[in-house]
Amino acid sequence: MPNTTEMKRKVVLFDTPQTFENLLPISYTRPVGDFRVGIRTIREKWESVIPGEYTYLTIEYLQEKFPEPVNDGSEYLFIAGNIVPDRKLMERVAQLQRGDVLADDCGLVAMVGTIPDYRHVSLVGARMVAGGLGRLRYVFDIFRLNGLAVASDFECITAGRESAPLPDNNMVIGPRQDASGRSNIFIEEGAQIEGAILNVKEGPIYIGRDAEVMEGSMLRGPLSIGEHSTVKMGAKIYGETTIGPWCKIGGELQNVVVFGYSNKAHDGYLGNAVIGEWCNIGAGANASNLKNDYSKIRIWNYAQQRFMRTDLQFCGLIMADHSKAGINTMFNTATVVGVGVNVHGGGFPRVFIPSFSSGSPEGGFTDVSIKKFMEMAGKVMARRGLEFSEVDQRILDYIYTSASRFKM
Repeated sequence: MPNTTEMKRKVVLFDTPQTFENLLPISYTRPVGDFRVGIRTIREKWESVIPGEYTYLTIEYLQEKFPEPVNDGSEYLFIAGNIVPDRKLMERVAQLQRGDVLADDCGLVAMVGTIPDYRHVSLVGARMVAGGLGRLRYVFDIFRLNGLAVASDFECITAGRESAPLPDNNMVIGPRQDASGRSNIFIEEGAQIEGAILNVKEGPIYIGRDAEVMEGSMLRGPLSIGEHSTVKMGAKIYGETTIGPWCKIGGELQNVVVFGYSNKAHDGYLGNAVIGEWCNIGAGANASNLKNDYSKIRIWNYAQQRFMRTDLQFCGLIMADHSKAGINTMFNTATVVGVGVNVHGGGFPRVFIPSFSSGSPEGGFTDVSIKKFMEMAGKVMARRGLEFSEVDQRILDYIYTSASRFKM
């Protein structure tokens, strides 16, 4: 996709403390600009239109891994990291010049200036805009906005490009092309898809590079399967779902966002859910996304340190990085699982499991050994050819200490 400008800019994706707290536990291990919503991360969306040098202003302990801008008087383009942008907003932000300020009903959207300018920005007189597809204010906004984001990304990524051919042994339900003649199914180079059913009546389907969709799989758009991911035989994946890179997926999913490098490889149900990286959900695990009495859902909120009311009727599992669920695990509606959790056994665990907890509903939970956790995390990442760096270890060690205040 061509860029709207050839000028490379210095771009800062910023998180406010309120944003960071409200998006825990997913934000424990990454700035919000690195969240995957749709086919791409928020940063990747901006990079597709505004090329340049990207840095972050986020919580202090993450800055070692995610570099911050240098306060040397340089001019930066500051963008709120929790905005899920559409093409129109990205093009408008790309045109901003020194002193320009954009805002929406939630606050600052974007501005151009120095770091002191950003620290003292006033929204009086700022130009008001619609904030793209929306803002990520709470963790459930990730799956809530995902269907729109998949469709928006699909249009941008596939513009002017030709898909690899879809083998004839697949079945397509719905129009293969939209009204403008653009294909509703896009397959990147090296992807394999055989004997699957693809329904594009409600939105497009994107299959990433070197991904594999095995025979008998049933897919409904809007849907994205990331590069090197595998959809196993007979999987049922409903729309508004994103599977990030290097995942193994089986069973039944509906409106789920899996950030990447995670496995839910067997039968079991996930709906209206968010799964981070390096997670594993065992065979037969199921998560409720609807209360038996059809009442509106309450979910644990870290910023308020209590369960907050939502207007949602559907909300499933929220699971942060490096967490695991054993075979036949059952999760109640809107269960929030922190970083480095290991849950197993029969029965329903409590609906908020703090980070680095291990145990079962019958036997209770104890603290995870940080030493054993680090050893296991290193082995898991090495299987994907990735280094478990000392910086990663320091971040997780910080989370281990700070999360202790939530344990009972």
